Amino acid sequence: MTFRAYIVEDSSTIRDNLIETLKDLAQFEPVGTTASEHEAKRWLAGNAWDLAIIDLFLREGSGMNVLEACRKRQPAQKIVVLSNHSSRDVRWRCQQLGADAVFDKSTELEALVDYCAQLRARADAGEAALTAPATAAPASPAA
Repeated sequence: MTFRAYIVEDSSTIRDNLIETLKDLAQFEPVGTTASEHEAKRWLAGNAWDLAIIDLFLREGSGMNVLEACRKRQPAQKIVVLSNHSSRDVRWRCQQLGADAVFDKSTELEALVDYCAQLRARADAGEAALTAPATAAPASPAA
């Protein structure tokens, strides 16, 4: 199963490193990136994706507005915030806007990768359960 990630990040260095890390360690397929709120909202509304990783401070606009625009996404679509600004209040607000998780760029990158790997493992397990052949129930003894 392809697991599609869209990244909303204005730093090209962070974006490039994140793409490589997710491909290598969590087997995600990057399906697009942007550094602007408007483009992120447009792309996420019109395309298939499984995970969106959103920075809060963008070249144009705010990641908070992107979060709010994605509130009506499919239940399987996950959104995480990756920001240098992840105080308790910011985390609370992100969760109120629908973020599934919030990670600090400077201290929680490993936790983000672990989270992504767990998402991938759950998706793979769910797909395997859907494609596994059904087993027959044992016959009851004749009376």
